[in-house]
Amino acid sequence: MPSYADALALMHEWTESDALRRHMYAVEAVMRAYARKFGQDEETWAIAGLLHDFDYQRHPDEHPRVGARVLEEKGYPPEIVRAILAHAPERSGVEPESLLERALFASDEITGLVTAAVYVRPDRSVRSLTVKSLKKKFKDKSFARGVDREVLKRGAELLGVDFWEHAALVIAAMQEDAERLGLAGA
Repeated sequence: MPSYADALALMHEWTESDALRRHMYAVEAVMRAYARKFGQDEETWAIAGLLHDFDYQRHPDEHPRVGARVLEEKGYPPEIVRAILAHAPERSGVEPESLLERALFASDEITGLVTAAVYVRPDRSVRSLTVKSLKKKFKDKSFARGVDREVLKRGAELLGVDFWEHAALVIAAMQEDAERLGLAGA
């Protein structure tokens, strides 16, 4: 299997957008936290999170199918390739089934909501974000309109965790990696 360093180099080669790179780092951070929680291989889960959108900038209309083909050609394990396909079932036709697949699906969109909530905070820091504050933003339908709340809820259900416990884990994981995510504050 290619290493984490190989995955990072591939993501950087294919993704120029700093915002998209930070999104993938955020999903990686959450996937690492879930790997630890569920006793899974942290590097495998981190790579799935890091690479889940690596093809999006070059091939937005064919994402994640193009990325999956590239990963197969480069020798990534089928479990990572399938997880990346399953994080976007509406595009790939692959539903999240394994724990890895369900975790990636659950981790993707919610990082966007957390990031948006941080951007409107006076200190622009994820470190000061609380679940209570995120709840207010979640209930405000005009906030982060592009984030489908039903998809977020479905992700937590697929993992078998309470939605707000899921949100707390996501916030904590992103707080641990605040500097790299560009969310450490103004």
